[in-house]
Amino acid sequence: MSVPFPEALGAEVFDSHCHLDIMVGERKASSGDPVALAAQAAGASVDHIVEEARSVGVTRLVTIGYDLRSSEWGAEIARDHEGVYAGVAIHPNEAHAATPEVLDRIEELARLPHVRAVGETGLDFFRDWASKDDQHASFRAHIEIAKRTGKALVIHDRDAHDAVLDVLDEVGAPDVVVFHSYSGDAEMAERCVRAGYYLSFSGPVTYKNAGYLREAAKVAPAELILVETDAPYLPPTPHRGKPNAPYLIPLTLRRIAEVKDTAPEALAEIINANGPRVFGDW
Repeated sequence: MSVPFPEALGAEVFDSHCHLDIMVGERKASSGDPVALAAQAAGASVDHIVEEARSVGVTRLVTIGYDLRSSEWGAEIARDHEGVYAGVAIHPNEAHAATPEVLDRIEELARLPHVRAVGETGLDFFRDWASKDDQHASFRAHIEIAKRTGKALVIHDRDAHDAVLDVLDEVGAPDVVVFHSYSGDAEMAERCVRAGYYLSFSGPVTYKNAGYLREAAKVAPAELILVETDAPYLPPTPHRGKPNAPYLIPLTLRRIAEVKDTAPEALAEIINANGPRVFGDW
């Protein structure tokens, strides 16, 4: 069941990172996450999710791939639904599956006009589902795909902040880098800002115990901020424990605006203008 709708924003904005395939039940959450399972049980369609989001001013969504199947599905959905775009990649937890043949297919998908990002890729030292060697090899391969295709690189960084930044420094970052569901502190944010990387904030920035994320949001200029849901994961306060969805973006955006002492509408306008710079003309 959907949670109550937040007040609509006075300006358009977009969800820079969600997983429509998991939300609609096309894929079962590999972690067995109860929030994701609850979202799937609701049986929503892509059209319904898009309609709900638009009702509160969230006019575009980027659905993100994490393996070959989800990447192919997302590319197809983006092709067929106005206002929906896709990212394609092999998640670091699935890095053992990033064979040359699979990576060739990811690059083929990344070249499609409605696919706007290579991601989510990166490093995850929280889970040991893939070895660090496999993760590093996959991450570096995705960086090169992003460079060759001219698409934004969307990074999954979990308990691997220094390692991710070191790889980017070593091999050279693509023109556009996005830290999905930014989880670092203000010091890391300063390093990202100096490099021109975008920080995409999700529901945890609203959590009581996440002051470090709010400090990071203070550091980042609005011109380098994105907002996302990671739906159906990471719902913002006061909806923790319930499925997340793009229509809850206003709650996260308003918390960031409060932290930055600016009007939500003004922040939404800047973030919305960031969209074409990150993902290309809508």
